[in-house]
Amino acid sequence: MSTSMSGHRTYIPSTADRLTRSAMAAAGNLPASVIRLVAGAPKKVDGQTLDTHFQAGLKVIALRAEAEYEELPVPEARETVERSAFTAAGTEIDLAVVTDIVLPLAGDDPARADLPARVYSAVATDEPQPTLIYFHGGGWTLGSIDSHDSTCRFLAREGGLKVISVDYRLAPEFTFPTPVEDCVAAFRYVRDYAATLGVDPARIAVGGDSAGGNLATVVCQVTRDAGETMPDFQLLFVPATDMSKRTRSYEIFREGFFLTKANMDWYEKNYIRSEDDRLDPRASPLLTPDLTGLPPAYVATGGFDPLRDEGEAYARKMSDAGVPVSMRRHPTLVHPFVNAVGASPVARAALLEAVGALRMGLAY
Repeated sequence: MSTSMSGHRTYIPSTADRLTRSAMAAAGNLPASVIRLVAGAPKKVDGQTLDTHFQAGLKVIALRAEAEYEELPVPEARETVERSAFTAAGTEIDLAVVTDIVLPLAGDDPARADLPARVYSAVATDEPQPTLIYFHGGGWTLGSIDSHDSTCRFLAREGGLKVISVDYRLAPEFTFPTPVEDCVAAFRYVRDYAATLGVDPARIAVGGDSAGGNLATVVCQVTRDAGETMPDFQLLFVPATDMSKRTRSYEIFREGFFLTKANMDWYEKNYIRSEDDRLDPRASPLLTPDLTGLPPAYVATGGFDPLRDEGEAYARKMSDAGVPVSMRRHPTLVHPFVNAVGASPVARAALLEAVGALRMGLAY
């Protein structure tokens, strides 16, 4: 691995990783009846049947995994998640623009930092484009713009828009609320310097998966509360929304479906400084008393995900507050489906559905 501008370790795949990626990409285009030979008998929980491709993929990951993330030193856990993302990414999507930039956010404040980001676009143009600012998942501890490269390429190509993926700082080196402050600052910079970045200032969405979905919701809440121009749309995949308690989905999917309860306990231990932080709406956005006036949202959850119930609770609470919300449970999918565009046709279909919602939300 080599070191990126953000201090994250950039993953360098091995020959075995490349072979696994090719095999998973080929398997991702095979019919479920063929994959069932590897996946085994269907897994059924809570009235749902696990997607065959994901069931087979989980078996492959289990065979290659040395330990759970929480059992590893943080650098090794980061390398492991990069490897998993790489092997499930499929054939790389070619785009007209894939450019690494730096968002100059530090200024004179020693608590702030310039942040690396990656810009994606299906077309090379000087015209302002509708834009999605994306915050990657990984429990505020793992993940990077590299781990979510395939996801952002897919969203840029299928959405016909610009994607700016932000490499915010991670725990445990940078605990709450630093990642929140990084993401809010990144949104403000893109909003305020839209013309320089080739961004349409009237069509800016924020989005992310898991911890990134959490951060996207908080960006919307913080800018609303400050009386500022908010994002125009929220694209929330499997968002973490409540650290104050554990829901039923934590118990029934606590292990065996990629994200585990033990993983989440470890992530939160890395990120949260105290029990008081758990009750802070910037960490647990579901606890915000009033969600009125937030941007329209699309919220997608996975049926086999410990975070399913809290993500859906946040969607319902926004809807009850009068926010236009489309909530979609994908009952056959596990937590990291946004990172599996190369391994599962159902994951690709789920992202395509989200792209349609995003295009409608930004009206282009």
